[in-house]
Amino acid sequence: MRITFIFILVLGFVFGYASDNSKPNIIIYLADDLGWKDVGFNGAKVVKSPNLDKLAKQGMVFEYAFVASPACAPSRAALLTGLMPARNGAEANHTYPKERIGILTKKLQENGYKIYAFGKVAHGKMNNECDWDYYHKQAINLEQNVKTFFNENDVEGPVCLLVGDRRPHVLWTEKYIYDPNFVDLPPYFIDTKETREHRARYYSDVTGFDKTLGEIIEYTGNILGVNTITIMTSDHGGQWPFGKWNLYDDGIRTPLIVKWPNYIEEGTRTHAMVSWVDILPTILDLTGAVIPENLDGKSFAKILKEKKDEFREAIFTTHSGDGVFNVYPIRSVRTEKFKYIRNLLPDCYHTNHSDLLRKDGAGAYWDSWDEMAKKDLKASQIISKYYQRPAEEFYDLENDPDEQNNLINSNLYEKEINKMRKMLDKWMKEQGDQETVFREPYPLEKPKPDKTFIEKLRNQGN
Repeated sequence: MRITFIFILVLGFVFGYASDNSKPNIIIYLADDLGWKDVGFNGAKVVKSPNLDKLAKQGMVFEYAFVASPACAPSRAALLTGLMPARNGAEANHTYPKERIGILTKKLQENGYKIYAFGKVAHGKMNNECDWDYYHKQAINLEQNVKTFFNENDVEGPVCLLVGDRRPHVLWTEKYIYDPNFVDLPPYFIDTKETREHRARYYSDVTGFDKTLGEIIEYTGNILGVNTITIMTSDHGGQWPFGKWNLYDDGIRTPLIVKWPNYIEEGTRTHAMVSWVDILPTILDLTGAVIPENLDGKSFAKILKEKKDEFREAIFTTHSGDGVFNVYPIRSVRTEKFKYIRNLLPDCYHTNHSDLLRKDGAGAYWDSWDEMAKKDLKASQIISKYYQRPAEEFYDLENDPDEQNNLINSNLYEKEINKMRKMLDKWMKEQGDQETVFREPYPLEKPKPDKTFIEKLRNQGN
């Protein structure tokens, strides 16, 4: 009986942690290049994500969550600083915040938290600026690395656990579990055998990500107890045409779940628009940590507690390029109903790693797209739309959620277009956005860049 009593006492300590006034533990689980539509809880019909779906039923799903920029380094810098790219300094991919820009997780440490990071959380050398209490760089074997750390160390709360999975970033797995004949493709993809095979590989990585997430959440749940805030999200959309490196929703809209037993009602969904710069200010708010002044991000704690459907009136996003592969700066503003996009270099080619490098497990399907375009008008139009963009784009998202019908010249929307132009102008001025072009662009009057041209640039050190 005494052993039973002690066991019950221990259980009471672990699970009572949620009902007292102690600080909650935190888990932030990040996917790399996961499209918002490619998970079961957001309506995916083919790809399976049972653990994500379970997590969604246990917490709140944000149906309109957006990143600051659809490239890894600026997106993660915005998350960790609460500042948009022009203000924190990480604008193009593989660039980093300016000196003396605060990392918001340090405010958690000042509030008594230990921060343990695994995998790809920050980008590149920014991990060195974050001063984690522990960091394991490997972005694979995450479940084993997390288990080994907690099994071998005496961990005292409160804890903030940051986990960054490499999936479904390219290169996608060679062993796919989905039948390419039955994967679904967006209407702006060219339907070829190679495209379907790559889609099956991408979906397989999504399901692999889901499995690892489930194992880690189950394991840490037994250690951290129920008083744990769990957040799952992705740094931007998948590396597909019109996805990553673009400001269409498939590039900037991200899955986002927040779970906190006894505080957030299970199985809820919100239409409130939030940005990645809002996530850490919200965590600071919920844990009683100091929120720095003059952030771009703001706390959406009230959304979690009161199930409101309104937060931001507009979402601003930027893209400033990715080395020699993507020299195509873009800005946009999105409201609930409309989106306005400004392409800063409309007289130049839009490109990215996929169409330039055409690697197996990444963009190798592009060869089949070119072949199809020679004999199919629709395929030719898709490719043309990919490489050449107008100076401005405007979409009615209620009637055109796939952003296929550019209404920039429509008299019917003239008032709304002018309004959103001014909104973007005002915001860019407030941000100090210099519209910097970080590399030499590729003018339309010259030949379209290809793999050979890019390799020559890289060999020259550009």
